[in-house]
Amino acid sequence: MRARLPLRLARSAVFTVVCVGLAVLGHRAAGGTGPATWAVAGGSAGVTLAATLIAGRERSPRTIIGFLIAAQVVLHELFGASGGAGSPLSLHVSHGQGLGAGLGMVIAHLTATLMTGWWLAQGESALWSVLRRMGTRALVGLSRLLTLLGGDPAALLPRPTGRGPRRLAPPPAREALRHTVTRRGPPLPATR
Repeated sequence: MRARLPLRLARSAVFTVVCVGLAVLGHRAAGGTGPATWAVAGGSAGVTLAATLIAGRERSPRTIIGFLIAAQVVLHELFGASGGAGSPLSLHVSHGQGLGAGLGMVIAHLTATLMTGWWLAQGESALWSVLRRMGTRALVGLSRLLTLLGGDPAALLPRPTGRGPRRLAPPPAREALRHTVTRRGPPLPATR
């Protein structure tokens, strides 16, 4: 299933708000003042463009989290280059030292990014699940209508893609084997 431009733009807008919002809040908490307005606007435009380009189909949690980490690194550097005063709450020494000198800044960025990436991946999975269900219901309704009108409903059925839906949760345990006890080895001799 491919996403058309309106769905791509909606998904990239949500990603941009979450990604840039996370970066701005992180810099405000760590540096006391937020980044410059031009940096936020430029970062938002860049993230929106990149997210729109990759939003053509459903993405895996690994892809979403990887893209979010890359965007956070770029935004961190962009916001650091835009200036901003430090504060006693600052978790890093300065922005002039690569990705930040402090381990606290890296851990804070990574933790927030992983939690946000997981949240976005869950939303992505839920959105595509709803879209697939809506598409299936629309096809069933349309095939019923065609049957009533004397058409061929088999022409509407989707072709199998060979790829099943993604599962984020482990498969359910089989009830029949849950309480089965197996012992290996030869049978014990009978005692009388």
